[in-house]
Amino acid sequence: MRVLVVAAVTAERDVVTAAWPDTTEVALPGAVLRRATPDGAGGPVLDVLAAGVGPAAAAAGTATALTAAALAGEPYDLVISTGIAGGFAAAVPVGAVVVSDAIVSADLGAQSSAGGFLSVAELGFGSITHEVPEALVRTVARATGAVRGDVLTVSTATGTAERAAELAQRHPGAVAEGMEGFGVAEAARAHGVPALELRAVSNAIGPRDRSTWRIGEALGALSGAFRRLAPALTDKPEVSV
Repeated sequence: MRVLVVAAVTAERDVVTAAWPDTTEVALPGAVLRRATPDGAGGPVLDVLAAGVGPAAAAAGTATALTAAALAGEPYDLVISTGIAGGFAAAVPVGAVVVSDAIVSADLGAQSSAGGFLSVAELGFGSITHEVPEALVRTVARATGAVRGDVLTVSTATGTAERAAELAQRHPGAVAEGMEGFGVAEAARAHGVPALELRAVSNAIGPRDRSTWRIGEALGALSGAFRRLAPALTDKPEVSV
């Protein structure tokens, strides 16, 4: 099974590959993948990319890697968006790992004086949700111990209690927010490849207070999650996208 793992920054990429010290590098236009083969020639192949911060950079990097793999005759079977995240305190504690039931674009739309925020879906311009196949979510949650729920994609990270409350009200199934997942999922859908989001929570969503962030703990949890996940990535997902 061939898996593309897309992080935002090199620190996130490196903790994923840290579980397997023997990695190789694969050049892409404008980027380099780190390739890990946890179980040798017979096991899954994980290509890990640091694509940049935000949904646009994530979509561009993901599309580049997917296209290069397809042209080489080695297409991916699964795409995972990963990294650290803010977590909704009522749903998940700091240090926990989350996996997406759905990947949701939470701030793509328009402001309205009459109705507040209107999503792209409400405006009639498309969908804001990528549902993840149930069997795939179950496999990842069972292997990693991750908390299941919707993972929101935002272009501006939440920094106030009011914004956190607004998001929680509009997306009651949400467990976390990140900045790349929807972009990754959009690129994966265009290539007909299933995508999910697997993140570790470094801070509670709400007032921005860096003194309370536990980034090191979250990065360690993320590395452990991938170490546990790799043995479960044995079969290609039998899903439609």
